[in-house]
Amino acid sequence: MQFSKLFGTGDPDLAHFPNPAVDVAPAAATPAVAVLAGGCFWCTEAVFLPLDGVQSVVSGYIGGAPDTANYQAVCSGTTGHAEAIQITFAPAAISFGQLLKVFFAVAHDPTQLNRQGGDRGTQYRSAIFPADAEQRTVAEAYIGQLNAAGAYPSPVVTTVEDARPFFPAETYHQNFAARNPAQPYVAAVALPKVDKLERYFGDKLKRS
Repeated sequence: MQFSKLFGTGDPDLAHFPNPAVDVAPAAATPAVAVLAGGCFWCTEAVFLPLDGVQSVVSGYIGGAPDTANYQAVCSGTTGHAEAIQITFAPAAISFGQLLKVFFAVAHDPTQLNRQGGDRGTQYRSAIFPADAEQRTVAEAYIGQLNAAGAYPSPVVTTVEDARPFFPAETYHQNFAARNPAQPYVAAVALPKVDKLERYFGDKLKRS
């Protein structure tokens, strides 16, 4: 994981970042799951954990075989896996579309192909792994909406991939940023994203 400023001059206008025009209707009390890949999972996990309605976030790997679902193998960039997070959330409190809004606006730069900043390789690709046809519809519609609106100066390259088995990462990766705020990569890359979350999405955060 390398140091690099992610959003630079290509920052989206977060104050006017569009809401999804298509979203999943709120369900009953049944929790739902979303799997998102947007570069280093330390960063994406840190962004989603504070959101109201998010019950848990697990860092892990998706897209490859079970025997290569480990950090050393995935870092080679040859396994087909992406570093990803599995979010369990309450749809009545936060919708899948609103999770995607945070994903695109704050959690990563969706215009970078197979990289995030200095982190390069397909394991750092921007991807959504829908749990069902409804999530796929929302994801594809929102990507189209963002591109049509010119939300970024470059096109969104996020892929919508078929659902695959999700493999939790090693224990030491879980809740990494919260446990290691002074770690240089966390301080330089992950925590500024959390700051943006708090600045622009404060109304969506858990209340202590």
